[in-house]
Amino acid sequence: MEDRLSGIAQQIRMERAGNVSARAVDPLRVFFSTMGCAKNEVDSSRMATLLTEVGCRIVDDPDSAECLIVNTCSFIQAATEESIVAVLELCGLPHVEKGDAKVIVAGCMPSRYGDDLAESLTEADQFVPCSSEDDIASIVDRLFPGRLGSTQLSLPLGEVSSYVKISEGCDRFCTFCTIPFIRGRYHSYSFGRIDSDVRTAIASGAREIVLIGQDTGRWGNDLREKGTLAQLLDRLATSYADTWFRVMYVQPEGVSDELIEVIASHDNVASYLDIPFQHSSPRILSAMNRRGSREMFLSLIERIRSRVPGVALRTTLSAGFPGETEEEFSELCAFVEDAELDYVGVFAYSREDGTRAARLPDQLDDEEKQRRAMVLRDVADALSSMVVSRHVGEDLTVLVEGVEEDGQRFGRAQCQAPDVDGVVYVPSGEVGSFEHVTIVDTLGYDMEGE
Repeated sequence: MEDRLSGIAQQIRMERAGNVSARAVDPLRVFFSTMGCAKNEVDSSRMATLLTEVGCRIVDDPDSAECLIVNTCSFIQAATEESIVAVLELCGLPHVEKGDAKVIVAGCMPSRYGDDLAESLTEADQFVPCSSEDDIASIVDRLFPGRLGSTQLSLPLGEVSSYVKISEGCDRFCTFCTIPFIRGRYHSYSFGRIDSDVRTAIASGAREIVLIGQDTGRWGNDLREKGTLAQLLDRLATSYADTWFRVMYVQPEGVSDELIEVIASHDNVASYLDIPFQHSSPRILSAMNRRGSREMFLSLIERIRSRVPGVALRTTLSAGFPGETEEEFSELCAFVEDAELDYVGVFAYSREDGTRAARLPDQLDDEEKQRRAMVLRDVADALSSMVVSRHVGEDLTVLVEGVEEDGQRFGRAQCQAPDVDGVVYVPSGEVGSFEHVTIVDTLGYDMEGE
């Protein structure tokens, strides 16, 4: 190791002295396939940045890549199955089968299944759990010795909306959830790291920053210099006044008066909150190791709306939890009707090995869980479409995100989070610009502006 290091140092000295021409390293071509949620998108982006900094080139075409990285999700069984399909599809590409490219499996699956995964997915070349993703450059260097080049000073142009993770892990241990076993215990990222990630995203073209984590409302309470999510959001919104900020995944207990006030007082903070209620029955919530009730959640919704007029609210609900009675399910549907939320994500309960809920009695069969989820989704879609239609006649600012093949431009207003809440079609504007439009029509979750 010492001889190799000395040789590299001597080579660099000679180059700096002009005694030899600069090394020409063919950039290693790397492809990312990201499964699951926005938090995985953040992890993929961070790994891509780390690899770019050591001379790799990120490509969009897996057929042209020498290193293919699948950032997997295994939150529920269906996500695990989708991730395995993605891995096997890449491993089946002709140039991979010939040995001209290697496949790395990263993220949640290696974290959750450990050595068992390597024994089951023998087609893959390397497994990288979440805790080792920051070492991706060293891992790739071992797989492709001599292929990593010098640091690139500029980053590739990113999306106009960028996710920035403010924490990792979770301490809640909801009985249905595998996240604490995959991502570990909760810990906040420092303000310095978050601010650096925000600056990097803005420098790469981002006009909107979406703050995410497993439990964003807890940010700062474990730091040496304690802080709150409200203080973090206020500081960022003040420092970057021309950038939109949005916060996702705030548990009900994390929606403080201080946070509501910060959202209300900054024009560049989206009047938007994603609050995963999961259910409305106190008994079911207790079985989930969560707190709350229909009355408590409706009171919270009213408190937010009274202080942030026009706020958009999203939640996530689970249907078919063990022991859920028909009456409790009907009450959940009634809660959705009474709350009139802007957006509702609905999931059928998934029985996951290793969770406490998997050992609970009165498990519902898959057909019944899917039936309840479909009924709840129909109720939520009908209510959400009605709520979205109330925007007709309003003047909204839209961040233009893209152009369709026919030239139609589209973007999002502050009432729409990326990837999940629909878009606004606009008549003009360059990608990355803010356009002011009047909403003239809606179709489902989408809106049309003039």
